[in-house]
Amino acid sequence: MSVSEFETVHGVFGHAAEQWPGQGALCATPMPGRDYYPDGKEFTYAESWSRIEALRAQYAEAGFGHGHRVGLLLEQRPEFFFHYLALNGLGCGIVPINPDYRHDEMLYQMDHSEADVVITLEARAEDLGKVAAERERPLPVVRFEAFDDDLTPLGPAPFDAPPGPGSEISLLYTSGTTGRPKGCILSNEFYIQAGLWYLSMGGKLQFEAPERIINPLPFFHVNAQAVCATALFLSGGCLIAPDRFHPSTWWRDVVATKATAMHYLGVVPPLLMNQPEVLEEKQHKLRFGTGAGLEPELHGPFEERFGFPLVEVWGMTETGRVFADCHEPRRIDTRAFGKPLENLEARVVDDDDNDVAPETEGELLVRYNAETPRKHFFSGYLKNEEETEKSWRGGWFHTGDTVRQGADGMLYFVDRKKNIIRRSGENIAAAEIEACLQAHDDVAQVAVLPVEDEIRDEEVLACIVPMPEAATDAAQARRLFDWCFERQAYYKAPGWLLFVDSLPTTGTQKIQKAQIFKPDEDPCENPAINDYRELKKRHR
Repeated sequence: MSVSEFETVHGVFGHAAEQWPGQGALCATPMPGRDYYPDGKEFTYAESWSRIEALRAQYAEAGFGHGHRVGLLLEQRPEFFFHYLALNGLGCGIVPINPDYRHDEMLYQMDHSEADVVITLEARAEDLGKVAAERERPLPVVRFEAFDDDLTPLGPAPFDAPPGPGSEISLLYTSGTTGRPKGCILSNEFYIQAGLWYLSMGGKLQFEAPERIINPLPFFHVNAQAVCATALFLSGGCLIAPDRFHPSTWWRDVVATKATAMHYLGVVPPLLMNQPEVLEEKQHKLRFGTGAGLEPELHGPFEERFGFPLVEVWGMTETGRVFADCHEPRRIDTRAFGKPLENLEARVVDDDDNDVAPETEGELLVRYNAETPRKHFFSGYLKNEEETEKSWRGGWFHTGDTVRQGADGMLYFVDRKKNIIRRSGENIAAAEIEACLQAHDDVAQVAVLPVEDEIRDEEVLACIVPMPEAATDAAQARRLFDWCFERQAYYKAPGWLLFVDSLPTTGTQKIQKAQIFKPDEDPCENPAINDYRELKKRHR
């Protein structure tokens, strides 16, 4: 099977519907009280294809075509894929919206992407209506529940030719160091190659079709929507999607849906290990788990308790394809994530892009090969050619991740070079939170940095120099927390907030974050710090 066999992911799914019509394609786990499929629901390939093609006809009649962009806010419903694949069949790109986004974040995304229309749940239609009212270009808001009534014709499509491998399939936003998320342009070829790559990993990641993978990661991330789903569509497997990760019901859902594999983030294994033993954890049929960020100390105990291997991988939205420590002997007591591979080459370099010696920490660079370094990678950052070229300087993609490489070629993750905080799998740009806090009248200076968190990997710490005469008591700290919480996704608000007299700076007034605290100092033990971790919860 090769990329050239399929022009689009819509074509991949159509082929699967012909080959495996009665096999499960998309499954929602049961969740009593949820506003969709509380008892769970599974759609076969034939049932899904019928819905996809019906939607494609409706979109086509309304003038949707090659080059249009469509915002989607459908959470984790199977219908997300029906709309996405119907649109893909017409050459429309999707712009998945994080359901936790607040007004300013959605406005930025809809403005920057220049989405032609947005499909949203009734419960969020008012929010998107306010976004539409502030956008210069018209933004029709179509309610998912009233799709037939709300869908209105669009203007002419940007391109006349039919969609192909290089056509945009999605615009996924990923956090960057400049504050605002960057829009990664991804193509059909990117998705299909990512799926094929996953299928080819072998070792502990050997697919035995039809695989049934339960994946709690959100559809607005590249993992579930692009890599995992496409691999399953290529092989006739089933994507099982909970609305989100629920530790207390995880094993019940795994057993009920007959899952054969799972995906995880670093936060998932410790939460499962902390759960009391249940009968279902011995009754499951899981053969492997795939993910990243697992603490080495937990890796062995997890596999011993639950009886299947967890395979650590490395990948990015920009790369699609991953490295994986999936072949024995695995290095589960380390942060190993695999070796360079043919058509996914790697180097470890210093700040001047010179190769470093084995076992020396440096930045990870990757490419396809010397002749075609960007093949099967992302197509670029939307409206940011300068950043695209900067990331590809020297013919290698600069990941911003610090790693080391053993003499045998094995790569080990060390840390993130970029100014990124990784909380429960979410990449958070510190600069974005700094910009939000800096807009408050009582804030003179601010520095946001990560602190270790035993549950969430990292948590957000905001160090604030107040304006003269501004309060620095607990009430003021809470007001600043609320300021962020009301304007940004809940997970971005500071979990810790500390007032400081000053921040160390360079001669050009750039804040030196590494010098704010002493090397052996734990800022979370400061008696003056304010702890808001328990307040960081989802709300509508």
